[in-house]
Amino acid sequence: MQKHSALPTSPLRHRYDGLTIALHWATALIVIFMFASAQIWERLEHSTPLREGLQSVHISLGILLAVIIIGRLLWRLFTVSTGRSKQQPIAMPTLLKAASHLTHLVLYLLLIAQIVLGFLFRWSQAEPFYFFGLFPIPDIFDFDSIMTSTFGMLHNYVAWALIIVAGVHALAALFHHYVLRDGVLRRMWPGKPGTH
Repeated sequence: MQKHSALPTSPLRHRYDGLTIALHWATALIVIFMFASAQIWERLEHSTPLREGLQSVHISLGILLAVIIIGRLLWRLFTVSTGRSKQQPIAMPTLLKAASHLTHLVLYLLLIAQIVLGFLFRWSQAEPFYFFGLFPIPDIFDFDSIMTSTFGMLHNYVAWALIIVAGVHALAALFHHYVLRDGVLRRMWPGKPGTH
């Protein structure tokens, strides 16, 4: 009786898949632009075209960011459950690995909190807001002006926390790349089509 060989397993990846990489860098660029745009319009006079334009783009990108984060979480669940996210192991101290996992968790929590606060802040202002002028976002909640101030303050605090943690995350990636030279940064860098 002929024995059947075990089904071949997919090789471990040397970098993340293309969709994960694209969503990661899209998130980073949107967060940077949104933070910078908020800092710029705070220094402009009210009701100026540039201020209102920046706010409009900021809101639209916030909606897009919400979709991207939901997509990232769903894609992450899919790749983990199917084994598509398995990477070649990189040797690093346990403490460093734990710090990396904690930083990623904090980043996700801050992103989700910031998106929720952004929506609550806009809804509390009782003004319609649009996704790049294409369609309005339905007004779900009815808040008073006290809540508007609270949501705005929390939105600002979380924005600073997010940009600080993201900055630490970026510095850690550079440390891995230039000091440890362990290939961590290359995993999130696009490669040639068909490479892992």
